[in-house]
Amino acid sequence: MTLKAKIAALAAAALVAVSGAASAADWAPSGTLKLQIGFGAGGSTDTMGRVIAKVMKEQTGWNIIAENKPGGGGVAMFTGIANMPPKGNVIGMGVNMPVLINLVKRGDQLGFDLDSFDYLGTVGRAQLALIARADAPFNTLEEMIAYSKANDGVAIAFDAPPQKLLMEVVNRDSEADFRFVSTKGGAENIKLMLGGQVMAGFGAGTHVKYMEAGDLKMIASANDSRHAYAPEIATVREAGVNAYLDPFFYFAITKGTDPAAAEALGKALEAALATDEVAEVVRNAAQTDVENLGVDGTKAMMTDGLENVKVLFGG
Repeated sequence: MTLKAKIAALAAAALVAVSGAASAADWAPSGTLKLQIGFGAGGSTDTMGRVIAKVMKEQTGWNIIAENKPGGGGVAMFTGIANMPPKGNVIGMGVNMPVLINLVKRGDQLGFDLDSFDYLGTVGRAQLALIARADAPFNTLEEMIAYSKANDGVAIAFDAPPQKLLMEVVNRDSEADFRFVSTKGGAENIKLMLGGQVMAGFGAGTHVKYMEAGDLKMIASANDSRHAYAPEIATVREAGVNAYLDPFFYFAITKGTDPAAAEALGKALEAALATDEVAEVVRNAAQTDVENLGVDGTKAMMTDGLENVKVLFGG
């Protein structure tokens, strides 16, 4: 290629890049943009989604509404999004764990897979902790396993199936003989621990004030990373268990959406997530901080998460 041809090619590439950026900057939804929330009204996902939609509307001037689409932990909503025309006028907000578990358990029966979507970003991850009464005779997961083996099992309170799945992996790996008590939520987990009905359980943020008061202690982080409020406490994976729970709130749109639309939507979400108003509602509703993984990071989180869920099911 001659120098003149190379210069012409570079100029053409630059023109394409500039025009693409301009089209993304100029893009706006035709009509109403819906932020669909895969859960019913009143929960943490709904609370965060409605504030995010409000802030996006204020910042962009777009006509945006939040709409609840409950069913199957987000499966019903994402089925609809996967099979609609990719017009860029519907964003789905869900939680990864129910979706990933359904893909592993009955993926051949669902109307979508991970490649059915373009991913836009995340709100944050729920910081999930394995906790115990402050006077429990163990301080780490390794010590808890040893105590359980020597004392005919330790009862653990859980309020979501993935929590039980994680500890069943520990049972398989260590023969810890943990026993499980199903509850209706984190508050009941704490009540049972403080009342002595169980020795350990799971907490997703509401436990922190009890740790500060000296009533509870943290045994391990169930996430793939340590918690900001307890950086000295190791993760379950660091204790030698090849599994974790990273419940992420995330956004996705129909696969094949115009790249300009996808970029504009991703930037609008990013701007909303950067506000103090959204940061506050995330802390209050989910007891965590905003953590936006972006387009590539969200897709990687879902891909890696699917492999982790296979491990949870013994795969």
